[in-house]
Parts: sequence; structure tokens; C-alpha cells
Amino acid sequence: MQIKKIIMGQKSQKPTLLVLAAGMGSRYGKLKQMDGFGPNNETIIEYSIYDAMHAGFGKVVFIIRDWFRDDFEKYFRERLGNKIEMEFVNQSLFDLPIRPNMHPDREKPWGTSHAIWVARNVINEPFGVINADDYYGVEAFSQLYDFLTDSQSDDEYAVIAYYLKNTLSDHGTVNRGVCYKNDLGHLAQVIECTKIGKESDGKISYPKEDGTSQILDENTLVSMNMWGFKPNYFQFAENMLIEFLTQQGHELTSEFYIPSLIDTLINEDKIKVKVIDTDSEWFGVTYQNDKPMVEKRIEQLIQDATYPANLWTE
Repeated sequence: MQIKKIIMGQKSQKPTLLVLAAGMGSRYGKLKQMDGFGPNNETIIEYSIYDAMHAGFGKVVFIIRDWFRDDFEKYFRERLGNKIEMEFVNQSLFDLPIRPNMHPDREKPWGTSHAIWVARNVINEPFGVINADDYYGVEAFSQLYDFLTDSQSDDEYAVIAYYLKNTLSDHGTVNRGVCYKNDLGHLAQVIECTKIGKESDGKISYPKEDGTSQILDENTLVSMNMWGFKPNYFQFAENMLIEFLTQQGHELTSEFYIPSLIDTLINEDKIKVKVIDTDSEWFGVTYQNDKPMVEKRIEQLIQDATYPANLWTE
């Protein structure tokens, strides 16, 4: 099968990994994308890059903010050296396809879908997307790589889906893209739900706009922002970004989320999104109190020989 893929040219172009690392870390208290969790102060991003490299990804693109770019780029170039090609792209508030009637006090950029769009000039191949502060697991990167190199349709995307119960924090609420799939295993709808948490009786819920709570089953499939996209994403995103800015660009905190874009494209029958369930272990850091748990989980993965004690020298 591997020989057949090479002959057909399916694996001749290595996919890129895009890392969303422009977050402000407001709930965490500092830049968690540069905080150390491994025995040699390895960041969570480094474990993701290690897994992506071993899966077969050929380049990593970091979406960052200009005010911490110098320190961020210096850190990763020193740690990774020439092990993988790297690009660093600033998510600027003003990098837009049109100039909206912007709120004068706005400081925050325009959300995750905009963050991917700003990489339009450095990605020309199928690419995966992850958050900088989430650990996705070895198998998930292999599944994502296989999709990106096997899929032959420009209009077929993918989402790596995790169970909601495995993605909550003990120290506060979280935001998740809730996934619903059809009988063919394609994503039927993705809804961005904010402030998901456990109630006193153990049920999982999030607040609706009318003030009531919506209960979610613990086995609900959710997107942890691990996506597989094709290069035509950028044109789709630009068209919708123009519409978003026209309608909501004047608002102080409006954001253009990935699930919003995906849901619209599905409804307009422009794309199909394969839902790839994964058994990979996931954990993340949202709050400072999450840090000891993450450190313990990484320590266990090293003890299990999933990773060497030092990622880049062993």
C-alpha cells in the first residue's frame, strides 16, 4: 500500500502543521505557549512538533503576536535548529482583506479563523491546525497526517474529534466546538459552545443566551481545534472574513471562529469534513492550576517511553 501511494504521488508533498500560538494567556496569567512543562522546560508545543515530525509533517508555521515574536522565534530556532522548516507569522489586528469600521478601543485580533488566514502567503500544501497549549497525542498526529496525504479531494477536510468528558478542566470553564456527524461519518454541524463546565451534580453544561443551561452528554464529540485543511481554505476564509468584518467589524470583541466558517461551508455544500474519532490522550492547560496536572502527565509519558527525557538531544 505504501508503494502504491508513492507511485500515485499521494505522499510526495509533505503537509504543514500550523500552530495557533497568538493567544494572550489571560486566564492562565502569562504566555502559556512559552511556559515549560517537561523535565528540560519543554513547552507543550514542542511535544506536538515532535509528534508531527515523526508522523511525517515537513514544516511548522507559528501564528504569533508581534510583541513577543523576537523571544518566541529565538526560543524555537535555538531548540529545534534545522530539524524542521519553520515560519513565524504575526496575527495583526490590521492584516485584513478590507478595512472595517473598527471599534476605536479594539486591541484583540479577529479569532481563530482569521489567525489561519494570515498564513495564506506561506502555505501552499494541505495542512493541519492545532492549538499551542493543547497536547493531542501521538496517534492523533498520525491520523491527521494520513488524512492529509491520502485525501484526493480539495474540498474534503477533516476534524480530529475527542470525547467531551476527556477535555474539561477542574479549575474553570472551557470553550469547545461541539461536533455532530451524519450517517456517512461527515461533520453535519459544529457549534462553538463557550463556558462549558461541570455543575454541582456532575452534569456537563454551558449557558445559553436566554440564561438557561444546555446539558451536554459526556461522550459528545468535540473539536479541540485539530483540523485538516486544504489550501483552498484561504479563499473560503477570505470571502467569509469580508462578510464578517462588514457585519461585525465595528464590535469591540467580535471573533471569527473556525467552527463558524466550517459550519457555513458545510451548509452551503462547498466542503465535506471527515470526522476522525481518536483514542489519543488529550490534555491542555487553560488555568495556572492546570500546570501540575500537565507536568505529571508528561512525566508519565516519558516513563512509558513515549518520549525521551530530552526531546532534542536523545
